[in-house]
Amino acid sequence: MKVLDVVALVREDPQNGLHRGQVGTIVETVAPGQYLVEFANLNGEAYAFLGLPEHDLLRLHHQPTLKVA
Repeated sequence: MKVLDVVALVREDPQNGLHRGQVGTIVETVAPGQYLVEFANLNGEAYAFLGLPEHDLLRLHHQPTLKVA
């Protein structure tokens, strides 16, 4: 994972008001396997910034990595 990757939270985080599947963007690598993730609404207004380990995140893809014939 790297900065600007779009990710989804794979667990509930009620303490921060986040649900499993909530979508965010990695904005900084804090340490190996640790990322600062910004969660924003559809208007681009941030509502949470969290430091999260890689195992709590699923990287999302908008297109296939290989061309399918």
